[in-house]
This record gives sequence, C-alpha cells and structure tokens, in this order.
Amino acid sequence: MRLGTPPGVEANATAQTHAIAAACDQRQGCCSVQDAGDARRVAGLLGIPFYVINFQDDFGRVIDYFVAEYNRGRTPNPCIRCNEWLKFGKLAAYGQALGADYIASGHYARIGPHPATGRQSLLRALDHRKDQSYVLFTMTRQTIEHTLFPVGELDKIQVRDLAREWKLPVFNKPDSQEICFVPDQDYASLVRRRTPQAFSAGPIVNVAGVQLGTHPGHQHFTIGQRKGLGVAAGYPLYVVQIEAQRNRVVLGAKDDLLRTGLVARGLNILDDRLSTGNLPVKCSAKIRYNHAPVPATANLAGPDELNVAFDQPQSAIAPGQAVVIYDGQVVLGGGWIA
Repeated sequence: MRLGTPPGVEANATAQTHAIAAACDQRQGCCSVQDAGDARRVAGLLGIPFYVINFQDDFGRVIDYFVAEYNRGRTPNPCIRCNEWLKFGKLAAYGQALGADYIASGHYARIGPHPATGRQSLLRALDHRKDQSYVLFTMTRQTIEHTLFPVGELDKIQVRDLAREWKLPVFNKPDSQEICFVPDQDYASLVRRRTPQAFSAGPIVNVAGVQLGTHPGHQHFTIGQRKGLGVAAGYPLYVVQIEAQRNRVVLGAKDDLLRTGLVARGLNILDDRLSTGNLPVKCSAKIRYNHAPVPATANLAGPDELNVAFDQPQSAIAPGQAVVIYDGQVVLGGGWIA
C-alpha cells in the first residue's frame, strides 16, 4: 500500500503480503505484548495476514550482551544488537522463508541509490530529529537491498496524521524510548540480579588518582554521568573513565571528558568510500544516538580497526557505544568504540 492511500483502496493488492511482528514478552519499549496486539488490530483493519514470531529465547542473547558489557566497564547499545541479530537477522531470514521480496520496518531511515554507483544505500531520515540510521549501521548490503523504510520520508506528525485519517487506533500511541527489558530503567540492578558475583566495592578517584570515596560496583556508572556519584567537591564532577579490571571509577571536571578522536572495532562497512583505497575520508561522525553528526576524518588502521579524528574535541565518548560515519545523508559504515 502506498502512503497517502486510505485503507481499502489497495487492500486487495496486499493479499499475498504478510505482516510480520517479532514480539517479546515485555511491558514497555518497542517489542511489548501490547505492541503485538496493536499490530494485530492494524493488520486486521488493513486486511493483511498477521503472524507472531516468539523470539524470547533469542532475545536472551541481547540481554546477555548488555550485562557483559556493563561488567566490562563499557556502555552497551542493545537496540543496535537487537536490530542486527533479530529484526534484520532472524526476522529477515523468516521473511525470505515466506518468499517475501522485502522486509518493511517503521524505523526513521531511508534507502536510496548510491550517488556514484546507483546501488541501494542506507540514508538518514528526512526528519533528522527522529533519524534512526545510527542504530541500523550493522545492516548488511544485501539486507538493505531487500528492506523498505516507508516512514523515512515523513516526520512523526505526518505519520500520526495519516494514521488518524485512516482511523488506525495507534495514531496517538506514545513513542517507545526506553530499553524494553529494563522496566524501571535501573540498569545496574538488572546486571546485579544476573551476575551478583561481578559486583564489589571499589575506589572512586580523581584524575590524579586521589581517592574521593567508594562505590558499590563500577556497573552503577557510565561515562559522562554527573548525578548520583556519591561524592562531593567544590565543582561539578563527571565520570571520565571506568577501569573495570581495577574496579575503579575516575571522576574529573567537564573538560576532562573531551577527546580528539577514538578507535573503533567490530566494523561494518556499507560503502566503498570507507575502504583502504579511499582513505582518509572527510566525513561526519555520530558517537551516540542523541548526538548530532560532527565533522571528522576517518581512517582504517587495519582490516577491523577504524580511527576517527574530530575537527573539534567531543565530550563523553563511551567505549561500548557505536560510532557511525556519514557522507552527507549516506551511511558509510560504523563500528564499536574501543
């Protein structure tokens, strides 16, 4: 069905189209039971067959990754892993098994022709406030060629207006923004419940190594954190480093968070411009989901190591998060900050 066409006009043309929902038994976020129910109702209104795939066992891999990263003193991004392993991994494979030509997703991103080769490429959404291309950098080139992002050309207001016009019951549904498997958003408690042996008290020090206090476990802290540090000084303090092997948390001033560059590994290259024959590449780089892409230079230091140098120092670069490289609207690739 084309966007802008009310339900019913082309409903018969969707008889061979399958709406696939990957649902996990959670109470909030993007994969709740309520979401599966909403999808079923919308599919019924549109006359589209509806199937549910139970990824409960597979989703455990995402939670295990989340816990392991916190125990390593890193800041995980489970949404990226969920997209990589489940939505555009197992779900895409299921779509192929059904004989589907495409997987369609509600992510705010676009797919369009490469400016030089014409090959389908991953692009930023037109609405940069909602752009989700950052969490999609692990998609393969083959998957991109068989994926549709029908709302990537629209902003959220337009999407809600269309849903209201079509009398879909989800037109005013709140956005999902939190991690679905941490209902109370207490990440450390989840990690502690699953790996209590990994928690122990340790020192909180300043950048000079002077002890300022103690902590109940480094997993309670993330890079850039300011509140809930358990110590006080005559100026604002921030977490500038987490030394998991020493079970030590390092605090400093805001300027201590600034870095001129980073190293990333676990790369996924989507565009040949980010290859050894074309480097270094002037680009823009995004170091976390809510971070605007900033001017930078990217250079491959090896088959699975990317150096990114920023034109201006950036604050609170967190190992475990992703860095995604752009040339204008085109996603060139990305990797995990090491």
